[in-house]
Amino acid sequence: MIRKNLSVAAALGVGLAIALAAGSASAQVKLGAVLSTSGPASFLGDPEKRTLDIYVQDINANGGINGQKLQLVIYDDGGDANAARTFATRLVEEDKVFAMVGGTTTGTTLAMMPVFEDAQIPFISLAGGIQIVEPVHKWVFKTPHTDTMACEKIFADLKRRNLTTVALISGTEAFGKSMRDQCIAVAPRAGISIADVENYGPADSDVTPQLTKIKSLAGVQAVINTGFGQGPAIVTRNYRQLDIAYPLYESHGVASKQYISLAGPAADGVRLPAAALLVADKLAESDKQKPVVVSYEKTFEAKTGQSVSTFGGHAYDGLMILIEATKRAGSFDKAKVRDEIEKTKGYVGTGGIVNMSPTNHLGLDLSAFRMLEIKNGDWTLVPDSNS
Repeated sequence: MIRKNLSVAAALGVGLAIALAAGSASAQVKLGAVLSTSGPASFLGDPEKRTLDIYVQDINANGGINGQKLQLVIYDDGGDANAARTFATRLVEEDKVFAMVGGTTTGTTLAMMPVFEDAQIPFISLAGGIQIVEPVHKWVFKTPHTDTMACEKIFADLKRRNLTTVALISGTEAFGKSMRDQCIAVAPRAGISIADVENYGPADSDVTPQLTKIKSLAGVQAVINTGFGQGPAIVTRNYRQLDIAYPLYESHGVASKQYISLAGPAADGVRLPAAALLVADKLAESDKQKPVVVSYEKTFEAKTGQSVSTFGGHAYDGLMILIEATKRAGSFDKAKVRDEIEKTKGYVGTGGIVNMSPTNHLGLDLSAFRMLEIKNGDWTLVPDSNS
């Protein structure tokens, strides 16, 4: 693997940007990625990077795609949207990639989308916000479940528990705000009342005042936290310190063992919607996803020594959807590859079974989400909630 270290601290203030090239130096086909491998979203970006590294190396070791090996070029945006846009422009103008798999966060993805749309280069995002695919943008796709789907899955679980009045506490970053807004929009038709909405910033180290206010309100039966990064772990710890009795739900933005580690014993009892990947060994043998998620889990853990997260799984799905589309296209022609991505049908991935179309650049339905509960520091499936 060729590695080029590029310092962008002076220009961008985001620390070190790393470009990694997988494959031989003479490779003619470049695949781009801009990921948040440092900064507040690094627990998402790091497994994404590791996944792309592992599987591009594997693809090249087995002869490449359409007779050519891939050269993987990855830049670290540090979670900074301006840096992400700069690196997207570099991938287009200097690296001349044929496609892009990346965009760790909603904010960085939204910053990069116009670059790849204008250049007419297929872009498969790894971020959660629904704005990435609604409305549909011709050259943009994504693999993670949307924040709207997360709200719907949580609300369905609340209704099964006869809980109908909730409070929201929201991170102020792009994903947190987006999921907050989606939950507010979806709540009326789901039969859920929202009693209060509180917010916290990415640098906040304590959210006790916001949670104290929620605790004082009459009628609240559950709390939903929309956010990712370290914020949800702080919310969870403060929640238990205040001895709030009703259930706490987190977003799929915490679907990593790192969240459990940061939150500690306070995480026990928390519920969240997540991909089947987190409970690979607990799936029924008849589950179509089981062979895929078990294989990815074994490969990732053997290569990295780390536990899997859904975020690495998103990168795996994005890469494999792209590779299969490129094979069907029979070339690296950008327009043909784009068309074939849009025709993806029946792809069984770590996030679910994907069926895309000209009006659906995600291709997942609500059945792709599993409702999980953390017990004794591990993921468990919530009975009767995953139909």
